Amino acid sequence: MERHFDSIIVGAGPAGSTAAILLAHAGWRVALMEKHLFPRRKVCGECIAASNLPLLDTLGIGAAFDALAGPELRQVALMHGTCSVEAKLPGLDGSHLRFGRALGRGTLDTLLLEQARKSGVQVLQPWTLQGIEGQPGQWRVQCKDLQNQVATTLSAPIAIDAHGSWERFPFERSQQPLRASDLLAFKANFVGALLPRGLLPVLSFEGGYGGMVMADRETLTLACCIRRDRLAALRRKYPGMAAGGVVELMLRQSCSGVDAALIHASRAGAWLAAGPLRTGIRIRSDDAVFRIGNAAAESHPIIGEGMSMAFQSAWLLCTHLIGTDTLQRLPNREWQRAVGKSYAQDWNLEFMQRMHLASVFAHVAMRPAAFSLLMRLAGAWPRLLPLGATLGGKTRFITTTRRTA
Repeated sequence: MERHFDSIIVGAGPAGSTAAILLAHAGWRVALMEKHLFPRRKVCGECIAASNLPLLDTLGIGAAFDALAGPELRQVALMHGTCSVEAKLPGLDGSHLRFGRALGRGTLDTLLLEQARKSGVQVLQPWTLQGIEGQPGQWRVQCKDLQNQVATTLSAPIAIDAHGSWERFPFERSQQPLRASDLLAFKANFVGALLPRGLLPVLSFEGGYGGMVMADRETLTLACCIRRDRLAALRRKYPGMAAGGVVELMLRQSCSGVDAALIHASRAGAWLAAGPLRTGIRIRSDDAVFRIGNAAAESHPIIGEGMSMAFQSAWLLCTHLIGTDTLQRLPNREWQRAVGKSYAQDWNLEFMQRMHLASVFAHVAMRPAAFSLLMRLAGAWPRLLPLGATLGGKTRFITTTRRTA
């Protein structure tokens, strides 16, 4: 097995696989490390905004996505209690692929990883990162093959951190203490659900928020985030019931739209849980390792831009890395620092607004009184929800293409 690469990427989710494919297409020798076997179920809302669809074509999985994904998401609904407000979602500007769709992470991750292999990427799976030493231009990555328990050291001038939520990279800060306000994430899939075609409901309940979407194979994804103290109170109310069951019961009682969608449905597999959610920006202009996806920042998932930030941050980084003479400049530490600074600046320009919008919307949704006011405003001003979708990045693909000289 080759042990020296131009880049080593840790994490083969949408961000890591996207970066691996784009760099391989540019002639890079890329190692892509992933500790989990695919396909896998993962806590995720599974919505892919239309702003990502041109990139899926570039990656080579656009046709497969089109054949497998759920219906076009043309309407959004705010749901709380027995109330619901609906509005049309705006389409992507300048593209025939105008509306987002949903695809299960087990299917999406596998499509991307197989495309990375076809592109010449060295896929290391299931492998785990054990440590990293060195500096930009001279990285030594200690890792282990989890199937045969053999450890090895790889080297590359560039390292890219694409680990997902609830994973840790060697440069991460120490684990934060548990808090009552921590948000825990839950997800389940259902077959036989009744959800109007093309509708994307956003759910509000005391101490949390969630959403529903119809994905591939007519499977409904129901996902939510709930405060730790709110979940603890519910479990005391229903002693002996598993956490997932408590969450499902609460969602059906809190939103009549959820109960109506699930009235004839059966759950496909167990409830998944993960957390706590650690929202915030982790990317810095002086990072030694390049960060993409959730390693760069984690947004409240209520506006469904987590997948977009994964795909698009990987694309954005690659526009800065790839150039006519890049492969000769990779060991240059000063060049890498300049790239990192430029990438971080453009990252903030592209994603900061989405982060702020998601945070405000999430905190409104967790407070039913505030959410009820938002619903009244949305009902009185039909353009409010489409405007929110536009501000959230749904109607355009990122346009920053400036590269470091």
